[in-house]
Amino acid sequence: MSTEIKVPTLGESVSEATVAKWFKKVGDAVAMDEPLVELETDKVTVEVRAEAAGTLGQIVADTGAEVSVGAVLGILGAAGAAAPAKKADAPKAEAPKAAPAAAPAAAPAPKAEAPKPTPAPAPKPAAPAVAPVSLAADYPLAPSVRHLVDDHGLDPKKISASGKGGRLTKADVLNYIAGGGERATKASVPDRGPREERVKMTRLRKKIAERLKEAQNTAAMLTTFNEADMSAVMALRNKFKESFEKKHGVKMGFMSFFVKACVNALKELPALNAEIQGDELVYKNYYDIGVAVGTPQGLVVPVVRNCDEKSYAEIEAEISGLGRKAKDGKLTIEDMTGGSFTITNGGIYGSMLSTPILNAPQSGILGMHNIKQRAVVQDDGSIVARPIMYLALSYDHRIVDGREAVTFLVRVKEAIEDPSRLLIET
Repeated sequence: MSTEIKVPTLGESVSEATVAKWFKKVGDAVAMDEPLVELETDKVTVEVRAEAAGTLGQIVADTGAEVSVGAVLGILGAAGAAAPAKKADAPKAEAPKAAPAAAPAAAPAPKAEAPKPTPAPAPKPAAPAVAPVSLAADYPLAPSVRHLVDDHGLDPKKISASGKGGRLTKADVLNYIAGGGERATKASVPDRGPREERVKMTRLRKKIAERLKEAQNTAAMLTTFNEADMSAVMALRNKFKESFEKKHGVKMGFMSFFVKACVNALKELPALNAEIQGDELVYKNYYDIGVAVGTPQGLVVPVVRNCDEKSYAEIEAEISGLGRKAKDGKLTIEDMTGGSFTITNGGIYGSMLSTPILNAPQSGILGMHNIKQRAVVQDDGSIVARPIMYLALSYDHRIVDGREAVTFLVRVKEAIEDPSRLLIET
């Protein structure tokens, strides 16, 4: 008995998807609940799993196809069922066999010649054996990876791939270079190919582009800046990091301090925790903080719920878990729905300063940056080196006044420079 493989419900407001990858080929055996195909929506990737054991009998929607909820992706046949033959695999007509020699006649007719046998067709040469290649070679390289490989004259087949589905990532190439990977000589550098490469945008990338442009076109967006001395937080981490990790099973990072500092500031300045709906302002009495995460597919913003009720350890654990799910492509619609305020940390990539774009319809986003030792003038006039982080707050001026934005960033700065303030919420 065959079963149709259909596009499942993809979540609120999501009705279409793109077939990103089939995990099985026609004729492959399939176990119960085994992933069959990966779909990409404008928010997350979704794996469609087998509802029963059997054999993949037919692929209806190939990779790259646009499909809607309920559409048939393929057919799952009973276990051991033979896959239908493709047109290209139809048996070819046999070459005509050699004509048999004529039987001797009692009196051969004059000038009559026996028919010559038709020569048998020469056997076709065997196809040359194909050398095995790495799994990464089965997929086209991303433009950034191709650029890095070509610039360093590397052979991508020699680099271990850690990306999803065996894809080669930029980090794989950088790690290979850092580890002393052999540089190809100019003579062995492969042909760079065309000077340009056209790659179809994924649904997620298109949605990111639309949302960012929508935020720029809709909001009256401004950015204010400040800096924070990270000495106190760093000292606190160094003092308690081992006991914290031993007790809670998660590392003490900077993000939980910034989440708590933002919640404290949002309570004082609720306009940063609001949004516009029609001709109304909606003030939110909950603190669901979105944490921007960079993935090979693009930027996603999973949400940590009710941060005012969670401990530092709970926030760190949830951020860590969401980060892993994002990199593995396992985030769900629920993980990314809602959010009242967003934090993005460009510092992990080395960014010194930036102007983050609002995550619409939210009215505020905090940008963190890298920590550098900088000269700081003390109250007594002495100059000392301190670990400084530049902070940026982008806000919607339609909702938030400049005074509120500047005060918010000052409150975050104060809480980071003296974390004891967070204990008494001042």
